Amino acid sequence: MARDLYDTIVVGAGPAGASAAVYAARKKLKTLLVTEEFGGQSIASSKIDNWIGEVSITGEELAKRLEKHVRAQKNIKIKAGETVLKISEMPDYTFEVKTDKEGTYQSKTLIVTSGGRQKSLEVPGEERFNGKGVAYCSTCDAPFFEDKDVAVVGSGNSALEGVIDLASYAHKIYLLIRSEKIKGDPVVEKKATSFSKLQIIDQVEVEEILGDKAVTGLRYRGKKTDEVKELEVQGVFVAIGVIPNTDFVRNLVDMNEAGEILVNFETAETSRKGIFAAGNVTNDPFKQNNIAAGDGVRAALSAYSYILNIKKYSPCAGEEE
Repeated sequence: MARDLYDTIVVGAGPAGASAAVYAARKKLKTLLVTEEFGGQSIASSKIDNWIGEVSITGEELAKRLEKHVRAQKNIKIKAGETVLKISEMPDYTFEVKTDKEGTYQSKTLIVTSGGRQKSLEVPGEERFNGKGVAYCSTCDAPFFEDKDVAVVGSGNSALEGVIDLASYAHKIYLLIRSEKIKGDPVVEKKATSFSKLQIIDQVEVEEILGDKAVTGLRYRGKKTDEVKELEVQGVFVAIGVIPNTDFVRNLVDMNEAGEILVNFETAETSRKGIFAAGNVTNDPFKQNNIAAGDGVRAALSAYSYILNIKKYSPCAGEEE
């Protein structure tokens, strides 16, 4: 019996995965979308003000619209509520995808858009107040904290960039770090520490995020003194890193030390022929919904060109004679 072979399988359904699926289907590729849920990392956001075309939208509403757009397409099958566990390359250079629901699917190409997950503090109050004062993206959420006191937790570049993003809005910024020194790049550190509204509190561990209906403060413990103190803030930005969701493809494509998939930014190609990647799962430094959506389109069109065995050229690359 002939196997059911897809033209492409899209893994993930945030902005990158949804746009990849829509464009693949519009190119009449036989497409399978496998995802735990629609919406990606933004689904927990109570308010998104930078999704182009929408003045304001919640993460939940964005997820619903992405799903509606994908389901409106022909030539696409959706497996929602499934987690990809392993991807293998077959002897005929196709790919096999296995999921936690005992699903096994084959495809000529793959588009990996599985995003990432924020490293959490894993302290009481963090999950409860996620989207209610606890935030993970300063580029997205800094404007919501105008004239408020906020804490940024972390010591690397993402934390320092959070300080810089917040400096135009917040009344006071506290940077809480576990170590004695900041670990970001010197140029970024110089910029972040130039703001008079910044106060650095070093060698501390955050123990709890406090609040009622929203964040009202946090509790931390000094690593040297063992003294416990409380800090009144209306926002807590957690910036201790992101974990890319790439374990299932680790044996197939090249990644950087952080576990992000390395891609050709012109084509979304990975180091493995037939595998493309887009969005926050890649080494693109700008982790934004709008960029991810465009990257998903690029990946789908590149997969289409790969299947046709053609190379896409810019209209400006040559002239008709």
